[in-house]
Amino acid sequence: MNITFAYRGRSHVAETGGGQIVSLAPNLTRDMVAFDAALKNPLTFREAISALHDVVINDLRFKPRDKAAYEEWKKGEQQRERALRTEAVCDARLEVESKLKQPMPRDFERHFDQARKRYWDARLKYSDHLRRHDQELWRLLMPCDPVITVAPDVVFFECFSADESSYGCLSVERDECFSAAGGVQCGTTNVDYSWDLFNHFQTLRTYQPARFHVDPSGFEVKVQGGEDYREEKIDLPNGWLRGFMQLQGAMTLPMRRVTLSRQGLYSLLAWLRRHKAQRSPRALRFEIVEGRAPELVLEPWEQRIIDRAAPLCAQSMEPIRVWGVRRLLTLARLLPLIDRVEVCLLGTGLPSLWIAHMGPMKLTLGLSGWTTNDWTRGSALDLLLPPQEPGADLINKVAATLKQQQSATLATLVSAGGATEPLTTAALKHLAHSGQVIFDLPHQVYRWRQIMPQVLGEVQLGPPNHEAESARDIRDHEIRVLSSTDAPNDTKLHTGTVQKRSVELLLDRDGMMRRAKCDCSHHFKGGLRKGPCRHLIAFRRKLLNPVDPGTPSLYERLWSGLRTNP
Repeated sequence: MNITFAYRGRSHVAETGGGQIVSLAPNLTRDMVAFDAALKNPLTFREAISALHDVVINDLRFKPRDKAAYEEWKKGEQQRERALRTEAVCDARLEVESKLKQPMPRDFERHFDQARKRYWDARLKYSDHLRRHDQELWRLLMPCDPVITVAPDVVFFECFSADESSYGCLSVERDECFSAAGGVQCGTTNVDYSWDLFNHFQTLRTYQPARFHVDPSGFEVKVQGGEDYREEKIDLPNGWLRGFMQLQGAMTLPMRRVTLSRQGLYSLLAWLRRHKAQRSPRALRFEIVEGRAPELVLEPWEQRIIDRAAPLCAQSMEPIRVWGVRRLLTLARLLPLIDRVEVCLLGTGLPSLWIAHMGPMKLTLGLSGWTTNDWTRGSALDLLLPPQEPGADLINKVAATLKQQQSATLATLVSAGGATEPLTTAALKHLAHSGQVIFDLPHQVYRWRQIMPQVLGEVQLGPPNHEAESARDIRDHEIRVLSSTDAPNDTKLHTGTVQKRSVELLLDRDGMMRRAKCDCSHHFKGGLRKGPCRHLIAFRRKLLNPVDPGTPSLYERLWSGLRTNP
C-alpha cells in the first residue's frame, strides 16, 4: 500500500528564551491537528517518550554475529581451492578434448548461479551498511511514522516495532501533564520522527520550561516548492495496518489481570538482563493463587519471583505461559517512574498487554505470543470473538456518536445505537478493523481514531482470513453435534464432527472460545494461537445458530439470561 506523507520542516526541540519547545511536524495530507501547551514535568515526559522510541526500534529477530575476519580467511581459502580446482579442470578438459577432438560445452547454469549469488550478497551487504551508517535512511526500518492523537482529555502516541511483534501506546493526561492548551484541534495524524528528534528529547530538563507543540502552521502551506516542504511516498506493508486491527481484537477479549509492583518488575527485568536462555522453553509462567502474592517463574531456569509488594490475588487461575519476554526490557528505563504494572493475560501462547502506570501517564506495551509471531501473520484473534453481523445503520450510528463525543463507554454506545450489547460490540469491531476506532485499555473507553486518512478495506489490508472464508463453505448437514455438557466457570463443553473430523469446543456464556480441539493440520500446528480452524468456526456457528430460524440464537439467549440474572 503506497502512502504519501508530506511535512513542512522537521520535528525538533528548540531553545526559546530560557526554555525549550518540542515542535512536531504533522502530516499535511491528513486533517488538521493542532496542540500547544506547556509541559508540567518535562523530565517525566522525556523518559516516557524515550521508552516509546525503544518500542519503535525494537527488533529481536535473529541477527548473525560479525564474522568478517572469518569470512575473509574463508574467502582466501576458497580462492586457493578454486585456483587448484580450475587448474585440475583445465587439465581434465584438455585430456577429454584430446580424446573427443571437439570443444567441451561450457556450464552456463553453474556460472549464472555463481554470478547471481555474488550480486545478491553484495546488494544485501550494501543495504546493511546504509542501515547502520546513514541515519537519513532510518525511515526504511520503520514502516510508518508514529501516530499521535489529540483527544479532549488525553494525548496519546502509538507505534509498532520494526519486527511488528510489539505495540506501544503512551497516553498522557492533558489536565495533569500540560498547562492550558491553546489552538487545540482534536484529531489523529502522523508526525515526522527521526533519530535527531529522539536525541533532542534527551535534552529536556526539569529546570528549563518546555512546551509541547503540534505545529498547525504546516497546514497553511500552499506552494509545494518551498525548501522546508517534504513529500515522501512510503510503501506501507499490510502487516503494519493489520497489526493495529488485530490489536483491537486482543484488547476486547476477556482477560485475566495481574498487578505487579515496581519491585516485582525490577526483579524480573534484572534477571532477564543478567541471563539469556540458551535452550527451550524460554517462557514466563504466571502462577496465581487466591489470597497469595503473584508468582512468576522464568523458564528454563525455573527461577521463581514472588512479588510480595503487589496486592494479593483476588482469584486463582490456571498457569499461563507467555514467550518473548526479553521485549519487556523496554520498560527498564521507566522503572523510577512506574507506580505499578497491570498485566492483561489472554492465555498461554496468546498476546499479553502490560500497562505501566506512571501517575498521569500510562504506557501500554502489547506483545505478540512470540517474538517471531507478529500480530498480522501469526494471529487471528478477531476470529475468537463471538460472530455477529451488525447492520449498516447501527455502524453509522455508533460511528457518528464516537465522532461527536471523541470517546465513550460501551454502555453509552449501546444506548445511543439502540441495539443489544453484542451487536454494538460487533459494530465497534467493524469500525476498529476499518481503522476508525481504538479501545483505550487503561481508561476502558472507545475512542475515535482514524489510523489512516481513508477508511481501510480489503484493498489496504489484504484478503480476509483464509480459515474464516473456508468455514463459510461448510454446510450445516456436514456438522454434527454429539454432546453438550456443563463445565466449570459457566462454560459448556461441546463435542461433534465437522466434515468427518472430530472437534471439541469449550464456549463461555458469551460464545467465546476458551479451549478447542480438532484433528486437522491447521489446529495441530498452531492451536488457537493462530486463530481457530475452519472446522471450529463452523462448529461454533452451528451451536450459536439453531436450525429453526424463528427461535433466538444461543448467543442471544445467553445475553438475555445475563440481563435477567446479573
